[in-house]
Amino acid sequence: QVQLVESGGGSVQAGGSLRLSCAASEWIGYLYSDYCLTWFRQTPGKEREGVAGLAISNRGDITHYADSVKGRFTVSHDHATPTYYLQMNNLKPEDTGMYYCATGFRPSGSICLGSNEYKYWGQGTQVTVAT
Repeated sequence: QVQLVESGGGSVQAGGSLRLSCAASEWIGYLYSDYCLTWFRQTPGKEREGVAGLAISNRGDITHYADSVKGRFTVSHDHATPTYYLQMNNLKPEDTGMYYCATGFRPSGSICLGSNEYKYWGQGTQVTVAT
């Protein structure tokens, strides 16, 4: 059973930056040869959306981004520890929400922005961007 713990949320002014972390309790690559680590955003009244995803396999990593965050957010992972990051720059008020990391097996060719099944979820970290 993989546990994911997010951290790094907070309140910032528009234009500011935050880096979210997602610490896994074990190496996810031991469970799945190909997997997604995706950051989701949940805002009241809106559907949960995948904003940034990392497709990881022994063939290398592929990143996927929602149009709303392209050029501003960067997803990455630490190769020394099972920790994943979401660097968020030039934050906008519409980026406000609860951010979750989630992981699961990645079917071949799928995009890691929420269309797959995610078995493991973190508890979330709140990001608030003020005008």
